[in-house]
Parts: sequence; C-alpha cells; structure tokens
Amino acid sequence: MPNSRTRARRGAGSGAGAAGRDELVSRSLQSAEHCMRAQDFGTAYAHYLLVLSLAPELKDDVKTGGENGNCEKFGKVIPASAVIFGMAVECAQIRRHHRVGVKDIAGICLPTNVKFQSPAYSSVDNEETIEPYTTEKMSRVPGGYLALTECFEIMTVDFNNLEELKGLATKKPGKIGVPVIKEGLLDAIVVWFVLQLDDEHSLSTSPSEETCWEQAVYPVHDLADYWIKPEDHVMMEVSCQDCYLRIQGVSVFSSEHKMDVGKSFAKNKDLLSLGNEAELCSALANLQTSKPDAMEQTCVLESTEIALLNNIPYHEGFKMAMRKVLSSLTPEKSCQAMETHCQDSDMSCESGQNNSEQSASEPFYVLDVSEGFSLLPVIAGTLGQVKPYSSVEKDQHRITLDLISEANHFPKETLEFWLRHVEDESAVLQRPKSDKLWSIIILDVIEPSGLIQQEIMEKAAISRCLLQSGGKIFPQYVLMFGLLVESQTLVEESSVQGTARTLGLNIAPFINQFQVPIRVFLDLPSLPCTPLSEPVELLRLDLMTPYLNTSNSEVKVHICKSGQVTAIPFWYHMYLDDEIRLDTSSEVSHWKQAAVVLDTPVQVEVGEVLVLNVQHHKSNVSITVKR
Repeated sequence: MPNSRTRARRGAGSGAGAAGRDELVSRSLQSAEHCMRAQDFGTAYAHYLLVLSLAPELKDDVKTGGENGNCEKFGKVIPASAVIFGMAVECAQIRRHHRVGVKDIAGICLPTNVKFQSPAYSSVDNEETIEPYTTEKMSRVPGGYLALTECFEIMTVDFNNLEELKGLATKKPGKIGVPVIKEGLLDAIVVWFVLQLDDEHSLSTSPSEETCWEQAVYPVHDLADYWIKPEDHVMMEVSCQDCYLRIQGVSVFSSEHKMDVGKSFAKNKDLLSLGNEAELCSALANLQTSKPDAMEQTCVLESTEIALLNNIPYHEGFKMAMRKVLSSLTPEKSCQAMETHCQDSDMSCESGQNNSEQSASEPFYVLDVSEGFSLLPVIAGTLGQVKPYSSVEKDQHRITLDLISEANHFPKETLEFWLRHVEDESAVLQRPKSDKLWSIIILDVIEPSGLIQQEIMEKAAISRCLLQSGGKIFPQYVLMFGLLVESQTLVEESSVQGTARTLGLNIAPFINQFQVPIRVFLDLPSLPCTPLSEPVELLRLDLMTPYLNTSNSEVKVHICKSGQVTAIPFWYHMYLDDEIRLDTSSEVSHWKQAAVVLDTPVQVEVGEVLVLNVQHHKSNVSITVKR
C-alpha cells in the first residue's frame, strides 16, 4: 500500500546549473523571435513555454513577444471561451473541513484571539502563491448540499482575445450581489464553467453534470452570522489579479437591517463588530499578556486538521483513555503497592510513604508524535501532574498551542515542544530524560487518506521499550474492516475501459500499466456502490502486544446479494483500550476511506462464500480474492 507523500520542491540551481539555465533561456528567446519573424507561431509558442517554465519572471517579455505576432489570422484557440458560474451553498462537509465550529474541545477552551484558517483562505498579498480554493465533486459530497442562491454568471473569458486576457490580470476586483432564495448557513461559493469549444459545441463542469471534473469551492470565513434567508443578498468581490480566480470580500446584505452583517473574509480589520472587539479585549485580559500582537493569532491548518478539531468524539475518547491510564499509575496505588512490599520485607512503611511522596513530585510524561496540529498534549495537561510533550513543527502551531495553554490557565512551561529537545527529527522516539520513561505515547497509525502509516509497527516496537511499567501506546490496537461491493464508478475512475470512450483508440493497455491497485481519499458513505456482503474483520494490528498481529490471513466472506465484486473498501476501528474505540468511517471522522479495486470483476451469487487472502508487510496491505 504505497504512501502518498508531498513532492519536494526543487530549489533554484546554483553555480553551473544556474548559468546553464540562463544560457538555455537566452537561446530559447532568440529562437522564439526568429520563429515569430518566420510566422512559425507553433514553434515560437513552444519556445515561449520553455522560457516561462525556466524563468517565470520573464512573463512580460513573453507577452510582448506574443503581441508582436499577428496570430489572429493564423488560427483559433480551442476552447474559444469559457463562462464561469457560481452558486452559494450550505454544506456541512465543507463547513467542518474549513471552519472550526466548536469553542470547547474535551474541556479545553479555544480563546477568541486564536483564529483558525484553512489554506483556501488567502489574499493577493500573500507571500506564497496558494490556490485560493479547494475542490469537491459536489454530486458526491457526503451529506449533500443545499443551494441558497440560483446559479449566477461570474465572468466570461475569450481565449482568442489577447487584450482581454491581459486585462484580466490587471483588472480591479468587480463586485457581485446575488439574491438568496433559501434560508440556511452560508458555507461556500461553488464555482464551475462552461467551455465553449466553438459556436456549436460546449462542455460543462456543473455539479448537475456527470463528468470527470470536480467543482472549485471557495469556503466562506469570518462572518459574524452565517445564517441567511430570502430577501438577503450575498455580496462578493471577484478578480483574477494573479491569474487565479479569487472570490473575496464575501458579506451578507440584509434587507431587514439595510446593512452588511459581519465582516468579510478580505482581511478587513475595520469591519470587526463592537461585540467582537469586547470579546478580544476580554480574552486579552484573561491571557494577562502585554504583547501587542497577541490580539489575534492566525493559525493555518490543513482541511483534515480542521476536521480533526471538529471531531469531538476523537478528543473525548483520548481524554477518557489517558485518564484511565494515569489513574492506574497514581501515587495512591503506588503507595499501596509500596506498603505491601514493605510488610513483606519487614521494612518500615514510613520509609515507603516517604518514597511515595517523593515519587508524587515526579510528573507523568506524555508524548504525542501524531503528525500535524494536535490538541492532545494540552488535553493531557489537564489530567493532573502531567508533563505533556508536543511534536508539532511549525512555529505558528507552537504559538497557537501556547496561547491555548495560557487561556486555560496552565502553569507556564507545562507544555513542551519535543523537537526542541531532540537533535535529529528522525529520532523523536527516545526517553524524556536519561533516567525517565514515558507513561503514554500517542502514535499516528492511520493517514487521513485511509492508508496505514509507513513504518508504524517499527515505531510501535521502539515505543514499547520507552514505556514505564503500566504505560500505554495509543491506540493499543487497530482492527481493519472491509466489505465487497459492486461499483462501476470505482472501476471507471481506476482504469481506462475499452475503446468506445477514446474514439476507438486502444490506449488502455498503455495507460493501465500505471494504475494503482488502491484508491485513497474516498468518502464511502457517498460512494456510488452496491454492497454485496456484510463488513468483515480483515486484519489486526496490535501495537502493545505484537504477537497478536495477523500478517497473513484468509477471511471467509458470505455473499448477501448477487452481483459483480469490483472493489473492497476498507476502514479501521482504533482501540485506545478495550472499551474506547474510534471509527475512521464515522460521519464525524476526519479520516477518509480507501478501497482495493480488482483487476477483474468476480461474479457472485447469494449464499456463496468467497475467501479473501489478506497480507500485511511493512505497512503495505494487499487483498486477493479466492473462491
């Protein structure tokens, strides 16, 4: 099961590499100019593309070169134009991935001066160019969506009009107002386009069309009130100033109050309501800090990290499980054990009590090495004499956790950042001190994509050696579940099917060489499929008692509906202990699901029994079907 990793960015070349690049750029520009004079516009275009890929800063020179050629009489761009449409929607799935909707997480109060944002929240003046939107296939979004406005036209782009294309990048933002037709929560502006190939043919990426395209989603942030109703108007600003379509300054014009309500998400500090200012002042007073920049700390989180913060059962489950472990390690129980030991050894119990009091001054050490932003160390800090360690890497995440700790009246220096204590990030798993061991170690076992984390069993083996007696790894064990389904959607999205859809061209044998056997980031509840069996347990991963693991097993599956087995979706139950379980397929889960897609469908009848061969090796899982 290959892991999906972020591709590293290539740095700028140095020395001879940079000189070679400059030489190639210079020659390509000269060749492009020569081709333009010879009216060989196709080759000139190829040279200009090479220049732009090597030296994006020369885009103005490339534009100038393009303007010097009279291309209009030599051909047309296909598609000729695009009409961009939008629609305001209510969608709980988008909301929980882009807005933190809770103020209290397992007893931890989120201060009002901490502002969480998803990467889709951005403005033109950002230092880093980030796509100001995310994407969703709205026809399959879990829980569906509600259109709060009619679809409206945002803009039309003529790809054959060079002056118009140039103007898009410099044009000031235009304002759009759209009447509300249904009441609901304003969660996002969904955007799609109609591509006009020529005067007769067009393609639409609308949510109502069944195509390969997803829709662009612009989540709405920072409104004082997201509830809108008919007779209100949704106002927004639209621009393409950095070649991205940006929808900003979203606000609501209420006919009832004849005014805009709430602030837009256009970084306009002046639109803070008096109520919010009062809240900020109150939070600032509670923090007892004199730092001038403490009024508002912005913390950018990935959408899965925001969904995790909104996952209350996850945090409550960890809090209960940690409390149970720490209770089992309390000095009272240690004292009882010490007194029994003293009696057996004819020693004075007074010395035992003194030793117990001394041990009581030592905190329990808790290490969270889960990836990304995690509130679990702060929650652990509320459970008594605990020294929690966080492994977050980003400075803004550390500042945010410090502010949350202060707002919840943690003693200073309660929370430690573990990466400041280790010399090498790859050596995160080591003792808290040379003479101390961990009471709890929290590991990330399942990726948000639905795959098992790489090298997780190796990390668990190291962690077991670093636990004090009675200490635990969380989760203690994981059960993998799956079921047999018939899903033409998964088949068609995993490989090229025949020649009918490729104009008779037989490209399937070549393209399908690169297909992956496992589809990730699936939303199983909304996946178009027909279940052919009940869920069955496929695999056990035991982090505390590895001899219970099943690395190779055969699982019998009873068919409850006739059809063709095309895929085996799977998910996990993570057991923090025997009673506390987290389900990665639940509605509030921040995890997605994955599926094995069979190379060849298997025809089955009701009452049949299939055998699944499940193999687990180095965090990779493979599943094959046998009769």
